[in-house]
Amino acid sequence: MALWTRNDRDLLALALPTFATLVSEPLLVMADTAFIGHVGAVPLAGLGLGGNVLGVITGMCVFLAYSTTSVVAHRLGAGRDLAAYEAGRDGMALGGALGVVLAGLLALLAPTIVGWYGPAPDVADAAVTYLRIVAAGLPFQLVVLASTGLLRGLQDTRTPMVVAIGVNVANIGLDALLIYGFGLGIAGSAVATATAQGLSCLALAAVIIRRCRGLGMRLRPDPRGMVASASSGGWLVLRTATLWFSLTATTVVATGLGSLTLAAHQVTNSLYTVLTFALDSLAIACQALIGRHLGAGETAGARTVMKRALGWGCVQAVVMGLLLVALRPPLVRLFTSDAAVQQLAMHSFVVLAAIMPLAALVFVLDGVLIGAGDTRYLALAGMFVAACHLPMLVAVAHWCTGGPAGLVWLWVAYSGFLAARALTLTLRARTGRWLRTGAE
Repeated sequence: MALWTRNDRDLLALALPTFATLVSEPLLVMADTAFIGHVGAVPLAGLGLGGNVLGVITGMCVFLAYSTTSVVAHRLGAGRDLAAYEAGRDGMALGGALGVVLAGLLALLAPTIVGWYGPAPDVADAAVTYLRIVAAGLPFQLVVLASTGLLRGLQDTRTPMVVAIGVNVANIGLDALLIYGFGLGIAGSAVATATAQGLSCLALAAVIIRRCRGLGMRLRPDPRGMVASASSGGWLVLRTATLWFSLTATTVVATGLGSLTLAAHQVTNSLYTVLTFALDSLAIACQALIGRHLGAGETAGARTVMKRALGWGCVQAVVMGLLLVALRPPLVRLFTSDAAVQQLAMHSFVVLAAIMPLAALVFVLDGVLIGAGDTRYLALAGMFVAACHLPMLVAVAHWCTGGPAGLVWLWVAYSGFLAARALTLTLRARTGRWLRTGAE
């Protein structure tokens, strides 16, 4: 096989801008964590809880990006450009409507939701403050998900990259101003995040509206298209629910191990998010390319994209793991000045480095199957994986206490979660049953 092919060029042309876009978002989380981490352990733990709740909500809505990417790419491959834009328009309208409803519910139910985690009262207060403010940005964030999915399906990952980087740099400046300059603490972090989401929405919507008008397409969404968008994302919602069930259960166990362990878990999880989003850049490139190949009836091209993406993912994961081990001390100090939290996180970073190759396999194959529209299998496999992971977490909660051992075993259990996902995804990829062609 050639060392460098057209598929490699296509993958990297989409993956590199996607990498910058994806990493910019968790870098915001890292920036928030770093700013709040120097305020104190209690607000840092509150940010960890609030971030997890917000992540569950937006994660459950990621179908707005993923299903839109797949549908748009299939229609583009089939030569139906106008229909591709219409799918994106309806997805954006669905995101805005869903975001308004979820924002209201989150603001109302924040104390109840946070209480489910069983945190200390001061940590709970910080988390509720964060969630009630950041809820205002939810409608914008969900529109951004759908609009980004539209652009990715059109094989344009540069526009989301430029918007994300510009807005996120502004967010970091707002963090510094509001958290330290005005002394708002965790509330300042929430205001900065919601403002960044609004700016991203306005910028991406302006680009898409201009392109739609150039095609002579009406901007008013089609209710039937919105319903179709929601229906096509149903299996993805279930698949995402199983993933977030495991992630949330992990945070619940970390909470039970004490506030210091929860704070260290937030540091580790923030870094893990950055690293896996970097891996996810290949997965999203696969979504766009495989959707386009299958839309055009090119099954051999879809298989080749998968193989090349797995190779690139393996290389990327090994490099990231080695760098993580080498740079542990300065990375830990970047996130927090609390010596006890630093000591805990240093141990969990080693586990994080070890699981990177496994994570690369999981993320790439997940992107392959999403791009192919094989979401029913992903949902059913996700239920099996969650059933495998839960007993591992129960064992950690029962046998471990706070301290390095508890946090390390928590992340070892997460590696078991990844292993179960890798098994189900590999078995499906080998069958070829995901290679379904057509415009949809």
